[in-house]
Amino acid sequence: MTIDSHQHFWKYDPVRYSWINDSMAVLQRDFLPSDLKEIFDNNGVDGCVAVQADQSLEETDFLLELAKENDFIKGVVGWIDLRDPNVNDTLQRYANQEKLKGFRHVVQDEPDHNFLLRHDFLRGVAHLEVYNLTYDILTFPHQLGAALEFVKRFPNHKFVIDHISKPYIKDGFYDGWALLMKEMAQHENVYCKLSGMVTEANMNSWKPEDIIRYMEWVLEVFGTGRVMYGSDWPVCLLAGKYKEIKNLVTDFIAPLSENEQKAIMGQNAINFYSL
Repeated sequence: MTIDSHQHFWKYDPVRYSWINDSMAVLQRDFLPSDLKEIFDNNGVDGCVAVQADQSLEETDFLLELAKENDFIKGVVGWIDLRDPNVNDTLQRYANQEKLKGFRHVVQDEPDHNFLLRHDFLRGVAHLEVYNLTYDILTFPHQLGAALEFVKRFPNHKFVIDHISKPYIKDGFYDGWALLMKEMAQHENVYCKLSGMVTEANMNSWKPEDIIRYMEWVLEVFGTGRVMYGSDWPVCLLAGKYKEIKNLVTDFIAPLSENEQKAIMGQNAINFYSL
């Protein structure tokens, strides 16, 4: 199966989704399963993992409801307040939701570079392991040092780095990111999504060659068994059509064996999220 490991849905609300600013006008509308299903049918994608785009329990409930109504949504990465002293009570509320696979916090927007290492946050993440729930790491490269210390605290927990940690491709930032990504990859419980790359490049004029060296490094350090395809739809529409985003990855992995390609385009996501 081909699985898109990272995409979003929303009923657009300028307050709730305030991160969608006026420079992202193409995103200032509803994006729902009916929109994506047509795109998937046209691009040979069988299913997806829907990831939170708003930090609220309402968002988690919204995605779970969509997943219940649409079989092609195979899993949900929601949000809960992992800093809440009563986080276990909230987790128990969701314990019977089979399509809930994990959680994410938008750490990239946190001013504290060491946010991941705060005691209350670490305590919350420790609870996820009890429920066999994954955690998506959303960081910028300058937060990777804290992310490295973070994953060291949980050697048995399943983590995945979203958007290859958003290196500043447009500015050519590479060496510091590459060094820390290599260190992250030393931990075999950490996976990485080949997603969200085109929006870190020059969105109006990116070319595959701008991004290939980043993908090559991710593949080298994580290997074909811990890398997964994700589109970041509809955010990716800021930089191109879905077909272009998918082709960026499929063209890149074309020299690999058939089994390795299948792993990256679906099986690794199935394994990681227990889809």
